[in-house]
Amino acid sequence: MTQHHFPRQLVTLAYIASIALMGSYTVWLYAMGEYRDLVMPSFMILLLLAAFLLHLGQDMRAHLPRLVLLFCTYTSVIAALYYQPETPLIWIGLPMTAAFLLLPLLSAVLLHMVLIPLWWLMPALAQASPTLVMGYVALALLLALPRWEHARRRALLRATDPNDSECDAYHIDTLKERLHSEYQRADMLNQRLAVLVIHLPQRDMAEEQFGARAAQALLGALCTEVYSCCRDHDLLGRADNATFWLVLPDTSESGALLVRDRLQRALSRRVLVETGQCEARIAACLPCPKEDFEHYLQRLENRGNALATP
Repeated sequence: MTQHHFPRQLVTLAYIASIALMGSYTVWLYAMGEYRDLVMPSFMILLLLAAFLLHLGQDMRAHLPRLVLLFCTYTSVIAALYYQPETPLIWIGLPMTAAFLLLPLLSAVLLHMVLIPLWWLMPALAQASPTLVMGYVALALLLALPRWEHARRRALLRATDPNDSECDAYHIDTLKERLHSEYQRADMLNQRLAVLVIHLPQRDMAEEQFGARAAQALLGALCTEVYSCCRDHDLLGRADNATFWLVLPDTSESGALLVRDRLQRALSRRVLVETGQCEARIAACLPCPKEDFEHYLQRLENRGNALATP
């Protein structure tokens, strides 16, 4: 759901802190005799515990507990403003900040724009001045600015760096450019060209269960074995999250199959601590005579999708 990743230990600490804060708030309400307001934070504690268990679970997507955490944050602040109109309005900034941390940038901005009229239905905000509305919009823009700048710098780096950000392989844009050059050269010189489509089925599982570092270790193992088995002028690029294209210039179909078998044997001997023996699904895809390059690209993408299907 989010395009940015936090260390798993930091996210775990955030869930523990949210449970502790909500528990402290519930105890404080009980000590102050506000028994009517105990229902909502008590229910939020149960939801936060469920989100924490989902976060610790090895088969759950990361976005589900984050959505629960965001829902609890919004519900708690809305309930406090509704039942206790004297609550300082500065607490509105808490769910706003959480949204920009837990959601993609565009989703967070749209959420805050939609919530502008809904906030002013609260009793605490019924008589709010227009300057408070401008402050709400200004805070949303200030929270969006660091994320936007980070995305802009990543786009600039991607445009200038030919390599993928997570492994020692070409980025998809550079890969397509180099493949196009090899395709034209093979067509002009009447030479052969082959591409191996490599899919790592363990990649998503490794990130979900062990974090981004384990997924990068798996990608690094693939790149290391490919470079040890191939020639210097062969091109390896990352076409998708867990799919690579290995461009083999001046290689026939039989030669591509030999490279495939050699690479599969090398990967089967590679064992990682988190994922165990490396698994790879590899298929050869050669251009047809007089085939358009865009059609060949589509065939490569379709072959990668077919390998990704269990």
